[in-house]
Amino acid sequence: MNELPLYLDHAATAPLLPAAGEALARGFAIWANPSSPHRAGRAARAALEDARERVAQALGWRGEVIFTSGASEALEIALRRCRLPLVAVSSVEHEAVLRHAGGCARLAVDGAGRVDGARAGLAGLVAVQHANNETGVIQPVAALSAVVRDAGGLLLADCAQTAGKLPLPDADLIAISAHKFGGPVGVGALLVRDWAMLTPCGGQERGYRAGTENLPGAMAMAAALDAGHGWLAEAARLRGLLEAALIKAGGEVVAIGAERIATIGAVRMPGVSAAAQLIRFDGMGIAVSAGSACSSGSLRTSHVLEAMALDPAMASEVIRVSIGRETTEVDIERFVSAWRTIARRGATA
Repeated sequence: MNELPLYLDHAATAPLLPAAGEALARGFAIWANPSSPHRAGRAARAALEDARERVAQALGWRGEVIFTSGASEALEIALRRCRLPLVAVSSVEHEAVLRHAGGCARLAVDGAGRVDGARAGLAGLVAVQHANNETGVIQPVAALSAVVRDAGGLLLADCAQTAGKLPLPDADLIAISAHKFGGPVGVGALLVRDWAMLTPCGGQERGYRAGTENLPGAMAMAAALDAGHGWLAEAARLRGLLEAALIKAGGEVVAIGAERIATIGAVRMPGVSAAAQLIRFDGMGIAVSAGSACSSGSLRTSHVLEAMALDPAMASEVIRVSIGRETTEVDIERFVSAWRTIARRGATA
């Protein structure tokens, strides 16, 4: 009898939480355009503003909240409409940032993927991920923020992997995505410390994002955040078990000495390409990924591992295992057993 599928790709997207699904259904049940002046529209507007306040409270954010279609759109709004020009991004940013980076400076990282904060003192907008989506490495955002502000700049933090899991970093603009923490796809937010940082475009969201607001999605995102992050201690324990077992089996953990979010582990299986691993794990009913879900199908070398100066041959053998609140110790044991089987058979099996 075939085993049930095992999902260990939560960094790509997390399963919808029941509370978020219920909130989504309630949102559709009361749906009306929140910008309409009639009674139904006013009721929808009240529900939208309630969701906005709940999102801010759950995240401990005292600034403004602009609802978007996800973190990619939130980043685009910040990068294109910030009143200061983009002057620097880290070399390990997500593609959603790099596609807008043009010829701006790239902040180098060390062998563990950490940005050198001392080199970030540029008088403009600086974009740095809170935690890397491929390795889980947490950046020293507090130190970066101080240096950037001393230079008269602003810091944009991509918190797609950390919002709803870790406290927000000290940044001026923050991008989040609901489906990374148990909300639905198609909704996220740009958190803005001060409206004066952005140039408005007209339309909805106080003139900073045109388009009819996604009320059901906003309600579901608030519900997912309300679920909290008390499960992260267990995630850290499970990842510890996973990585210890893989090291014992001959594997290697990327950036093992760096501070990392508990949900993500990048691991190398010597002698077996990441592409081969993905195929074999999938054939065993186990879902993992190689690099970012947005680029893993391209077979390109990870720009993150390249920036960390990892040997290309070694980088081609790294996969990402990401843990969610549903993950159990039995799941970890099953993955480790599958890993040992694949490693034993080797690259030519």
